[in-house]
Amino acid sequence: MKERLQAIEEKYNELSKELSNPEVLSDIKKTLALTKQQASLKDAYEAYMKYKQIDSDLKDAKELVKDPELGEFAKEEIQRLSAEKEQLESQIEIILLPKDPNDDKNVIVEIRGAAGGDEANIFAGDLYRMYSKYAEKEGWKLDVLTEEHSDAGGFPLIEFMVKGDNVYSKLKYESGAHRVQRVPVTETQGRVHTSTATVLVMPEAEEVDIEIKPSDLRIDVYRSTGAGGQCVNTTDSAVRITHLPTNTVVTCQNERSQIQNKEKCMQMLRTRLYEAKLREQEEKLGSERKSKIGTGDRSEKIRTYNYPQNRVTDHRIGYTTKNLDRVMEGALEDIINALITEDQNRKLKGE
Repeated sequence: MKERLQAIEEKYNELSKELSNPEVLSDIKKTLALTKQQASLKDAYEAYMKYKQIDSDLKDAKELVKDPELGEFAKEEIQRLSAEKEQLESQIEIILLPKDPNDDKNVIVEIRGAAGGDEANIFAGDLYRMYSKYAEKEGWKLDVLTEEHSDAGGFPLIEFMVKGDNVYSKLKYESGAHRVQRVPVTETQGRVHTSTATVLVMPEAEEVDIEIKPSDLRIDVYRSTGAGGQCVNTTDSAVRITHLPTNTVVTCQNERSQIQNKEKCMQMLRTRLYEAKLREQEEKLGSERKSKIGTGDRSEKIRTYNYPQNRVTDHRIGYTTKNLDRVMEGALEDIINALITEDQNRKLKGE
């Protein structure tokens, strides 16, 4: 562990030196790349600096143990510093765990109403609102890419991008089937119904992640549909792009111009192809996929939202909270932190 930390310290200092070089600073692209690299080492570097300080303080305290005046104080300090060192070592173990290279990426989230008809679409709308509220609390920016409205409310489909710091590291656990148990608005007998909506969280792909040949694309433009009146777009600004080799189709009509919609479509297409590539790689690894908290498979039931009992249960880790009302207002921190902790524990055990 110490050797790894020493190597991190050397690399961090080397990057600091490079970032103080005027020639490097004049190159914005290189500066951003180096800053990003240094930021990825920051937690480990700062933890090691603290660790070295505690080590030094422990050494000084041990030398004072035999001092007639400061001996008792030194013993108390040794006890305190030893406990602090042990706690810090545990933290460092977690910091040094292999990181998901996508953790710091933005994401594209797709929510679909699944089993349950209108109630499933309404629930999909509730999940979208929940993630919107959570994104707001985290200081992230949310941008709707495409949406299909249901007459009863909610969405058969909504796709949106979430931008901010380390978005994927927190939202990646949300992929799967979300189940709701409640009395629908349309239910006249007061019976509790069960419906589902599926969530897919994909790390945003950059151009360097996925190469797309223009000859592999079919691009169609059509008139956007709206809520009527002034909302209807009277030009052919909506865009549909089909990636012919994989038959992947993406659409966007939320922007007013065809160019903006095309840009967002390409962004969505890259992300979908990247997600498929990651999934294929994980399938080949097999055992690693099984050890994950959830596979990200749409059919896997990951969470139940029980309204009559105000309860949320995450089935992957057996976590339950009686704060459904708060969770639906975006208070997802406790659930996500529990998932992160369990994921770290599994990695520490080498699972």
